[in-house]
Amino acid sequence: MSTAAAFEPLEPLRGPVIPNRIALAPMTNQQSEEDGTLSTEEIDWLTARARGGFGLVTTACSHVAVSGKGFPGELGIFDDALLPGLERLATSLREAGSVSAVQLYHGGMRALGDERVGPSDDVSSGTRALTTFEVEELLERFVAAAVRAERAGFDGVQIHGAHGYLVSEFLSPVVNRRTDEFGGSPAGRARFLLTLIDRIREECGPGFQLGARISPERFGQDLFETVELAERLIDEEKIDMLDVSLWDVRKRPENERAGGRSLIDWFTRIPRRGVRLGVSGKIIEPADVEWALSQGADYISLGKVAIVNAEYPRLLRSQPDFEPYWRPTTHEHLRSQSVGPRFSRYLSTYTHPVFRSLPASEGAPKFDIDAYLRGEGH
Repeated sequence: MSTAAAFEPLEPLRGPVIPNRIALAPMTNQQSEEDGTLSTEEIDWLTARARGGFGLVTTACSHVAVSGKGFPGELGIFDDALLPGLERLATSLREAGSVSAVQLYHGGMRALGDERVGPSDDVSSGTRALTTFEVEELLERFVAAAVRAERAGFDGVQIHGAHGYLVSEFLSPVVNRRTDEFGGSPAGRARFLLTLIDRIREECGPGFQLGARISPERFGQDLFETVELAERLIDEEKIDMLDVSLWDVRKRPENERAGGRSLIDWFTRIPRRGVRLGVSGKIIEPADVEWALSQGADYISLGKVAIVNAEYPRLLRSQPDFEPYWRPTTHEHLRSQSVGPRFSRYLSTYTHPVFRSLPASEGAPKFDIDAYLRGEGH
């Protein structure tokens, strides 16, 4: 089975050509400082993947407002004071040969802190509905963050519209019960994301790459609304890359009305025009890479397997019989892959088999990643 297609250059509508079709998925790693400042640990972790051959490297979610922080040690992009670290990272990734992007994020009803905000009230999480004025304020914070990323030297940004955070909450017919222009219908629920895209396009340069990440189901998402949104994003060509988080690229839809087609097929069948379509979810072996690309994806994003295989693309290209490291890991192996101690401690809370053997921090509960992907818990 050939993976040669993975090493064809990828040319988005705008900005630099991406040297191959293998991207690093944005992953929470808890390595930044509590004030949002980028740490040397996080720079080293991301730069090691760029040196390892990942054509596109996207940061972990980066909160655009202090109130939107969703995890301890989360990267921030809400203030100009954070620019020095961001500039260091952008320079390091460029010198290592990767195209770079910052993932723009707000935790919404899943944010840390006592005062959570979202599209609608939610008693169970203590979330207060944003006023229309506050929605406009948050849109401006996202736009300011995109401008900040461009100033720092990144090639683009990715809007985090997946996994039940703020943008995803606006898209959800379950979570979003608003009756103003940002709710009430599929068009209204998509308005936050579409307005944000338009405003970033207006404020950033013509060569600045703009992507969006979406979930097709779970977290209150409706598959058919998500497909309709994807069709519009692709048809209007206002973004350059659409990243669909599938949890498993071979997965069948949970919605019984979707028939026997796989989730990936619902998106790869959309006439592509100039927008590049990426997929992620349980892409581990070289055969998985080849299969996802053969189904019509333009690129694939690697997540957990990239944590334990910093040089996955380089090794895949140079070794026909490449077998990625994919077994219970150790802190020593993680150190060899430029995973810092804070990220390593965070991974020790996973119940995923690869990380299950890591000694957990004292008193830290195991983090059930499968439950998280089902939309249960934080």
